Amino acid sequence: MATRRLGRAAGRYRRHARPLGRQRIEVGGKFMSNLTIGFIGLGNMGGPMAANLAAAGHTVRGNDVAGTTAEGVAEAKTIAEAVGDADVVITMLPNGAILRQVAEEAVAHMAPGALLIDCSTVDVESARFAAEAAQKARLLFVDAPVSGGIGGAQGGTLTFMAGGAEAAFEKAKPLFDIMGQKAVLCGDAGAGQAAKICNNMILGATMIATCEAFALADKLGLDRERMFDVVSTSSGYSWSMNAYCPAPGVGPQSPADNDYKPGFAAELMLKDLGLSQQAAEMANADTPMGALAKELYTRFVEEEGGKGKDFSAMLPRFEQRGWQG
Repeated sequence: MATRRLGRAAGRYRRHARPLGRQRIEVGGKFMSNLTIGFIGLGNMGGPMAANLAAAGHTVRGNDVAGTTAEGVAEAKTIAEAVGDADVVITMLPNGAILRQVAEEAVAHMAPGALLIDCSTVDVESARFAAEAAQKARLLFVDAPVSGGIGGAQGGTLTFMAGGAEAAFEKAKPLFDIMGQKAVLCGDAGAGQAAKICNNMILGATMIATCEAFALADKLGLDRERMFDVVSTSSGYSWSMNAYCPAPGVGPQSPADNDYKPGFAAELMLKDLGLSQQAAEMANADTPMGALAKELYTRFVEEEGGKGKDFSAMLPRFEQRGWQG
């Protein structure tokens, strides 16, 4: 069937998208195939990212407050132990407050000239705070939040949206190539976070619209396969429809085919939509669709049982509801 051919093609791509082996990276004018990397935050995203770096031949020391470890990664009991004499330090943390705290501690133990990469999704101001702390310690800094979810972290197919000086980005790029399939320098420090926030505001709104459309199609008697075949090749085309279809058994394999077990949890989408509205207020930007998406995901997570489910589980939520006009 045409819709499942897309899924098989995506599956073949994922199987071949693996870490590329040892990478030659220029550090301090020398090419090195084995860097010492400190990695702070080994959760669902950070763990596989660190493991991919270790599999590519780098020496990786990991620290996580929960004691989590990753394959091939040496456990460091403290941040100081993880970052001391490291060529590169990478952080993947849950929020801006924790990033500020970790950044202040980490830079105090890093050698001048080393590179700090923050891959967390946080507010722009926290990213700039970390950049300033790194600059004061004579370190290079890149904020590089990611897109691609847990599957992308495991398969080494993430997209990195980076902010920082070009020299810092060029030093980080070979590591991005191990952990992902694309890295874009978006501008100065904080620009990576700005790009991620805008991207995920679009994603949240388009997923809601996609789920609404499937729920409406159901009630109009339209077959879901035929709906997908039309929309996925027409002006309604979107990543939410074509790559992450919220309807079980339709399109490529997605969390909908696994009872909505999260690839990207609804509460994480709510977090990102909250960041978008925080940024909109700070920048005096009018984002009514983003605000409505945040309102709907707040209700879904806090009142309608959406916590712990994939963000595409909005579809059964709309299926159960009637006309609200």
